[in-house]
Amino acid sequence: MSENPPVKPTIQSVERTEDRILTSDLFEARERTFAPRNGTGTYREPARDLPIYHSCDVLVVGGGPSGTAAAWAAARAGADVMLLERYNHLGGLSTGGLVIWIDRMTDWAGEPVIRGFAEAVLARLPAEGIAGPPPEQWGSRDPQHAAYWMPRTAAFHGIVAWSPTIDPERLKLVSQEMLIEAGVRLAFHGWAAVPIVEDGCVRGALFESKMGRQAIRAKVVIDATGDGDMFARAGADFDNDIEPADTHHAMNTAFMLGGVDMQRWLDFRTGDPAAYQALLAKGRAELGFFQWPYVSWRNDIALFLGPRQTGMSALDVDEQTEIEVRSHRFMASHCAFFREHAPGFEDAFMLQSAPQLGVRHTRRLAGVGRVERRQWSEGQVLPDEIGVSPSVSPKFPVISVPYGALVPRRLDGLLACGRHVSCDANSHGFLREIPQCWLTGHAAGAAAALAVRDGVQPRDVDVAALQALLREQGAYVREPAPAAVARAANE
Repeated sequence: MSENPPVKPTIQSVERTEDRILTSDLFEARERTFAPRNGTGTYREPARDLPIYHSCDVLVVGGGPSGTAAAWAAARAGADVMLLERYNHLGGLSTGGLVIWIDRMTDWAGEPVIRGFAEAVLARLPAEGIAGPPPEQWGSRDPQHAAYWMPRTAAFHGIVAWSPTIDPERLKLVSQEMLIEAGVRLAFHGWAAVPIVEDGCVRGALFESKMGRQAIRAKVVIDATGDGDMFARAGADFDNDIEPADTHHAMNTAFMLGGVDMQRWLDFRTGDPAAYQALLAKGRAELGFFQWPYVSWRNDIALFLGPRQTGMSALDVDEQTEIEVRSHRFMASHCAFFREHAPGFEDAFMLQSAPQLGVRHTRRLAGVGRVERRQWSEGQVLPDEIGVSPSVSPKFPVISVPYGALVPRRLDGLLACGRHVSCDANSHGFLREIPQCWLTGHAAGAAAALAVRDGVQPRDVDVAALQALLREQGAYVREPAPAAVARAANE
């Protein structure tokens, strides 16, 4: 918008490598809309007794992909479960964040490896609420199939993958109903503030809502905040280093434009590559911050998962605000630009900006185990495997995700799941994705239920029993080699 021109950024283009599956632009600008905050000194909050809102076996803090999966799995395993969510819906970034492009859930041969809750929730979406390649094409290397699905975000390295786009409102409803059916107690519009820690063990959380400050007591707490808010405030160790040349540390508010004809846009993109590249160059030159559109679950809606902005922290409220202010301006400027220049966008209008900020990275748990870059080429089935992630390239086998990645090194009473599980910076690039959040959430919920049932700390859960329960609930968990089991027993 002319009255609020975007600040000119430094642009870094990230190219596809064996460690990164996508190309993208990253933008950094140091100018800020608002002056620095001027608060000084401290204020002592008076001590007071807080009412207990609820007591339960398992408290899940955060109702994003991992928290939803965790609550479902724990309740189905017989635990009394409560889920606390600060927004008015479940699904997190996959719904409120408009990250409606669900990344790959198949290996490079086309076999589904992220299953369990992931399969259950997607299977309940109506046909009009999900779009993607049919099962018979998963793993196809047919050039025609790959050429068709590549611009539709479902073919990579010339191979078709199960990587659908979904209707976020349908996913909100389906997720909600699945948890209610499982017996989960939901509390929306509640923001967990501080974990309750007693003798080095997390025993619940304090939260704020329109009812004031209250407490929830729990035998096990699952931190599904995405940012490690609970385990960090409880004193657990964490990592926050990033891979600078990747998108997983960038932020943005996603948005959708309606009234488009994405088929016309795709015909233009694939039919005239030179003109397409010229349009992208024009957009970067005119707008500064720029993002090209992605398909959605409907032909008349375009999805924009950017511009991706770096150099700011999702743990700083001023920088979060800066991203939101910029992103709402970007939505208007992109709508005007594409309406004027892009085939299929002549009648485009601003449909929706995401109510949730698109955060990719803040903290990562320092767990008793973790996923590391060196593991990618090994193809090893870890003894405590709780799920399998697709790899980023056909060069690598699928990647075993260990239970230890969910367990803090020293803190008891808590498990972590979602984008803040224990891993190195490279591996975080894919472990933060929606399917992997479903995977680790499912495992955390099942483990929490077993910890309650057996009266043990989460770190002491019987791994074989956990793996059996996950398989019973439909997850894909492999059997480790006997030598690996013996080696783990001796460590």
